[in-house]
Amino acid sequence: MRKSRFTEEQIIAILRALEDENAKLKKLLAEAMSDNAILKDVTSRKW
Repeated sequence: MRKSRFTEEQIIAILRALEDENAKLKKLLAEAMSDNAILKDVTSRKW
C-alpha cells in the first residue's frame, strides 16, 4: 500500500475547510438564484 503524502489530521483539516467553502458557495448560489428570480419577475410584469 502506498504511503499518503498527508497525515490523517491534515486530510481532516482540508476536508473541514472544503466543507466550509462548499457551504459558503452554496449560500452565494442560492442568493444569486433568488436575485435572478426576482429580477425575472419584475421585468416580466406589464406596466
